[in-house]
Amino acid sequence: MKTPHQALHTVFKTACAAVAVFGLAAANMAHAADADNGKVLADAHNCAACHGVNLNKPVSPEYPRLAGQHADYIYWALRQYQMGNGNPHLGRNNAIMQAQVQSLSQSDMKDLAAYIESLSGDLVEKK
Repeated sequence: MKTPHQALHTVFKTACAAVAVFGLAAANMAHAADADNGKVLADAHNCAACHGVNLNKPVSPEYPRLAGQHADYIYWALRQYQMGNGNPHLGRNNAIMQAQVQSLSQSDMKDLAAYIESLSGDLVEKK
């Protein structure tokens, strides 16, 4: 027979396990990127003004082609611009891009990244 202390300990462990399981389930239901919303955001932020038609024809050689780039790379680059240059190991230093991304949430950046990845582009992957 369990003592009251042992029973309480068992209940506590069970409750902790339940919280952990629900936490993992909630994390797996995290924001799924929405490429359609990404297009709306790209149009609203006028990304084509620098990155060109379909984000594949930059207006200047110093601007990258974005179309077809991996979403995780685009997301991280946007996050780095948003973090700024306070930490040179994390931030990217470009005043135009820093201003463009300040109002974006992380889910907005994931949506933009999904949209950019969905575009056909002239990027070449080296093998």
